[in-house]
Amino acid sequence: MSPSPTAVLTAFVPGSSESVSIPVVDPSAADGVFSLLWLVIALPLAGAAILLLGGRRTDRWGHLLGTATAALSFLLSAALFIALLGRDSADRQISQHLYQWFQAGSLDVGMDLLYDPLSALFLMLITGVGSLIHVYSIGYMEHDPRRRRFFAYLNLFVAAMLMLVLAENYLGLFLGWEGVGLASYLLIGFWQHKPSAAAAAKKAFVVNRVGDIGMSLAIMLMFVTFGTTSFSGISQAAGGASDFTLNSLGLLLLLGACGKSAQVPLQSWLLDAMEGPTPVSALIHAATMVTAGVYLIVRSNFLFELAPTAQTAVVVVAVVTLLWGAIIGCAKDDIKKALAGSTMSQIGYMMLGAGLGPAGYAFAIFHLLTHGFFKANMFLGAGSVMHGMNDDVDMRRYGAIRMAMPITFLTFAMGYLAIIGFPGFSGFWSKDKIIETALEANLLVGLCALLGAGLTGFYMTRLMLMTFFTEKRWRDGVEPHESPSVMTVPLIVLAALSLLGGLLLAGHWIVDFLAPVVGVVPEHDPTIPPIVVTLLAVLVVAVGVATAWLLVGSKPVPTTPPEDVRFPVRAARADLYGDDINEHLVVNPSRHLVAGLLRFDRSGVDGALTGGPVAIGAIAGQLRRLQNGFVRSYALSLLGGVLLVVLALLAVNLA
Repeated sequence: MSPSPTAVLTAFVPGSSESVSIPVVDPSAADGVFSLLWLVIALPLAGAAILLLGGRRTDRWGHLLGTATAALSFLLSAALFIALLGRDSADRQISQHLYQWFQAGSLDVGMDLLYDPLSALFLMLITGVGSLIHVYSIGYMEHDPRRRRFFAYLNLFVAAMLMLVLAENYLGLFLGWEGVGLASYLLIGFWQHKPSAAAAAKKAFVVNRVGDIGMSLAIMLMFVTFGTTSFSGISQAAGGASDFTLNSLGLLLLLGACGKSAQVPLQSWLLDAMEGPTPVSALIHAATMVTAGVYLIVRSNFLFELAPTAQTAVVVVAVVTLLWGAIIGCAKDDIKKALAGSTMSQIGYMMLGAGLGPAGYAFAIFHLLTHGFFKANMFLGAGSVMHGMNDDVDMRRYGAIRMAMPITFLTFAMGYLAIIGFPGFSGFWSKDKIIETALEANLLVGLCALLGAGLTGFYMTRLMLMTFFTEKRWRDGVEPHESPSVMTVPLIVLAALSLLGGLLLAGHWIVDFLAPVVGVVPEHDPTIPPIVVTLLAVLVVAVGVATAWLLVGSKPVPTTPPEDVRFPVRAARADLYGDDINEHLVVNPSRHLVAGLLRFDRSGVDGALTGGPVAIGAIAGQLRRLQNGFVRSYALSLLGGVLLVVLALLAVNLA
C-alpha cells in the first residue's frame, strides 16, 4: 500500500462507538538523493568526534569545522526537502535501512531512518537555525579558551536531535532522545567552574531522567503489546489494542514529553538551564530539546487518536503550562529567564495543538516552526545585549539601549512583534490558529489560551520597555555597544524569518503538506468565525501591552526589585514555588522512603543474612576460651572426661 493522505486505518475508539481514521506509516525505500539521508546525521556527528578526539590540535580551526558540518547538513536537508516537494503527495514517506542494530529473541531492531513531511520540516528547522547559532557562537565564544569543545558539544546536540526526528522506530528515537539529554547536560554545565551552572546541569539531567522512565516503560509496553517498536508496525496494529493499554502508552509518552519539553510537572529545570552560554539557550529553546516532546506527541498520533484519556491529559498539561510559564515570565528581571518562561508557555501552546487531535496537529508544528524563528532571534538578541552590557542579565540595569545597539534592537523588535501575535508576523498566523481550534473544541480551553495571549503581550512588552526604552540604569563603567557582524547577521536572518514565517500557512500549505502524517479533518463551518477569534486575540494582546506600559513604561523603573509586593508577584518570582512543590511532594518523601529502605536493608535483610554467622562466631568466641595453651589444663580436662565416662559406665551396670 502506498502512503498517501488516504492511506489510513479506520478503527474504533475502545469503549466507544466512535471511529477514527489513523494515518498508517508505510514508507517506500530510499533512492536517489534520499540515499544520502544518513549523512544529515553523520556530518555533525563526525564534527563532534573530530573536535573531541582531536583535542587541542583542533583549537585553531575547531569552531570553523563545527560550523561547516552544521551548514553542510542544512544544505543536504534543503536538497532533500526540495526533492520531497517534487514527489507526489502519495509517495512522501521514505525509509532507509542502514543495518541491523540488534536482535534479542523476537525483537529485531534495525537502524532505520524515516523521512516524511514531519521529519522534513524538523530537519530544516534544526539544521537551519542550528547553523545560524553556530555562526553566532563564533563571535560570542571568541574569547573562551574552550571554544573548540563548545562547538563539539553543539555538533553533538544537533546530531542527537536529528537522530531523534529521523528514526523509524521508538528505540532509534530513544537513542536520539538520550543523546539530546547528554548534550544538554554538557552544554548547560559548560562553565562548570560556576557552582550554579554545575547544579543547573545536574538538575536538568535528573528531572529529565524522570520523564525518560516514562519513555522507556512505553517502549517496553509497545514491544509486549505489538511485538515491535517501529512506527509502521504499531500504526497498523494500534486498533487491536485494549483501552487500558492505549491510554497507558499515551500517558507514559506524555510523561516523557513533559520532561524534555519542560511541561508541568517536570518544568523546574528549564529556567535554571539559563546558566549555560546564551547560544545554548537559543539551541535548546528554538531548535532542539524542548521541541522533542511536541514531536513525540505528533509522531505518535496513531496512538493518541485511540486513547481519549491520554489525549485529554495532554490538553490539561498544555493549558496549565502555557499559563504557568506566562505568569513566571511576568515577574522575572533576568532577561534570559523571562524568555525561558516564555518558552515554557509557547511550548504549552504547541502541546495544546497536539492534544486537540487532527484539527490541531498541523498548527502545533506550524507554531513550533515560527517559534523556532522568533525565539532563536530573541535569545541571540539577549546574548547581544549581554555582550554590550558586560554580561549583565538584570533588566533593571538596562534601559534606553536602543540607540547604542540599533541592529540588536530592530531585530529583537521583530521577534517581539511575532511572539505577541502582531498582525502579519509569523506568531500571529500560527498561535491564532491554535486558539481558534481550541475555542472550537472547548470554550474553557480556548479562553485559557486567549488569557495566555494577553499575558504574553504583557511580559514581552515589559521586557522590551525595561531593556530598550525607559531611562538608562546602567552600572558604572558600562558602555553599551553593538555586537560584531558575525553575531548580527544571524539576527537579521532570524528577524526576517520572524516576519515571513507565516507564509507557511499560505493556502493552508502546511496542513496539506502534513496530511499524510497526521491526517485531515473534514471541512466544516466553525462555531465562531475566524475573524472574530482574530479580533478577540488582538484585543486581548492589546490589553496586555497597555497594562505593561501603564505599570512599567510610564514610571521610573527601580534598580532593585521592590520588596513590598503582593503574593502573586512573589509567587511568580519564585517560579510559582515549583521547586518547593517538588521538594515537599517528591524529594522529601523519596528521601524518607530511601532512608527507611536503607535501614531495613541494613538491619533486616543484612541481619537475616549475617545473623547465623554472627551467632556461630559468638559461640566460637566463648568456646575459644577453653583453649588456653597449658598442657596441665588439657591433662586435667582429659582426666575429668575419663572420670565422667567411668561414672557413666558404673551407673549403667548398677542399674
